[in-house]
Amino acid sequence: MTVMHPLKGDNKLMLGVFSANADGGLAITDVPERWRASWDDNLNAVQIADRAGLDFFLPIARWSGFGGKNRVREWSFETFTWAAALAAVTQRIGLFMTVHVPIVHPLYAAKALATVDHISHGRAGLNIVCGWNPKEFAMFGIPLAEKGYDQAHEWLDVIQQAYSSEAPFDFDGRYYKLKGVVSRPASLQSPRPVTMNAAFGGPGRDFAAVNCDYLFTTFTELSEAGQHVADIRDRSQKAGRDVGAYTVCHVVCRDTQQEAEDYYERYAVTMADNDAVDAHMAGKKEFSQSHDADAYNRYRKRFAGGAGSFPLVGTPEKIVEQMVAISEAGYSGIALTFANYTYELPFFCDRVLPPLKRAGLRV
Repeated sequence: MTVMHPLKGDNKLMLGVFSANADGGLAITDVPERWRASWDDNLNAVQIADRAGLDFFLPIARWSGFGGKNRVREWSFETFTWAAALAAVTQRIGLFMTVHVPIVHPLYAAKALATVDHISHGRAGLNIVCGWNPKEFAMFGIPLAEKGYDQAHEWLDVIQQAYSSEAPFDFDGRYYKLKGVVSRPASLQSPRPVTMNAAFGGPGRDFAAVNCDYLFTTFTELSEAGQHVADIRDRSQKAGRDVGAYTVCHVVCRDTQQEAEDYYERYAVTMADNDAVDAHMAGKKEFSQSHDADAYNRYRKRFAGGAGSFPLVGTPEKIVEQMVAISEAGYSGIALTFANYTYELPFFCDRVLPPLKRAGLRV
């Protein structure tokens, strides 16, 4: 049976929801309507996105939080079981799992990923990350790998061989030495479900260029956004492949510009959970390469508003204009976050998706 994942469809600019599985989403705020990420919250949000025709639902992988008044992101759902449950109550939307390679054995990942692919009838996707937070890895008694993407190469090789091999096989690698490997069922998608890698540094992008369908990255200014696309395009072409670039944005969409800016100021400045913002920024700055170096000094508001991602703040018309610019910079898709997904997704879908269709970015 031939299966086509939603991200292989006809939309020129793919749109999805990011981080709904975690407390706060990407916002680090104390507003009373802040995202609580209950199971019912997640069900409501994914069904809104599915009915509206959004393309994917992408979680973060978090094991501990960043403290502050609300112990930000300490509450989060594990992504394999989360995606499996959402697959059973949705019809069209792609459902990703985000996996820390050193923490999850590749044979467990192969079995769990294939399970979600069968439940969803071919809508599963895998976001492969190697991790950056040493405190989380310490919970598992695992050090941060110095060459995590070398391990990721082997990890993904095990999964793909497990799906393709007709007989048990041995795997003799540096990180995995396995005997008599089998994993059935294989995924419906062949040779494996679509893969994405969230990477900013060179090793991660080289891994994505060789192994993944999409690179998930960030940018600080729209004028510089195309540099990241050109970089991954060059790396993937050298590998004889074509890897699409995705980014993440936090959204405040309102009828008027002033209303949007006032709410952004309220949740990301006036009522920011500042201790958690400080902890998050310090950890990212020391251990992660997920943002341009100057972003930490210039854009504290963005870290409170959406983990340092680019803000889409304004009227539907302005947000459409900025999304067109992101597409013109070469991005294939945008993962979106909101202060509260179920409150804000319906307005966004009603007011932003139709003009994006008229602009030729959505079908």
